[in-house]
Amino acid sequence: MSSAELKKAKRSVRRRVLDLRDATSPEERAAKAAAIAARCLELPEVASARVVMAFWSFGSEVPTLPIIETLMAAGKEVALPRIADGDLQVRSWASGDPMTEAPFGALEPAGGGLVPPGEVDIVLTPAVAFDRGGRRIGYGGGFYDRFFPKTNAVRVGVAMSLQVLDEALPAGHFDLPVQFVVTEDEVIRTGAAPAG
Repeated sequence: MSSAELKKAKRSVRRRVLDLRDATSPEERAAKAAAIAARCLELPEVASARVVMAFWSFGSEVPTLPIIETLMAAGKEVALPRIADGDLQVRSWASGDPMTEAPFGALEPAGGGLVPPGEVDIVLTPAVAFDRGGRRIGYGGGFYDRFFPKTNAVRVGVAMSLQVLDEALPAGHFDLPVQFVVTEDEVIRTGAAPAG
């Protein structure tokens, strides 16, 4: 598949899944977020982690604040991504720390200490869609795919079950799959290898 065909195929899936996700009510997303938070902490890899890189949800994504609060209550150090000079940085974050809005709409830490990628144990990973093999379609920036090889962290996709497709998603050689996908209904162990 050519680069242009790959982009077109991803755009088609992105549009289809975003339409489904956008049709989900905020109340339904909040209920699903609570179930996803509980399932995340049940993962032995998350339970034993010290540093978890989460992400701040935006738009119709499953709300991540309940997941972040659950992680902090369990004694985890939570960090959040910040895009700087086209790369994803990991910044420490605590409840109440100031945030700024990124160009694409998500909130990022305004400050916070830089966390070396090697210190991150878990990367909670956003996407528009996942498949059962851990392949993902994000928003098209490639930030996570460029970040994954810099860390040995376990990659955990976080999504509503309607975002998990049974068909294999279109992917290029640079698209790195997650090792788990956690939804309100299940935890999928994808069998993907570590990136680092």
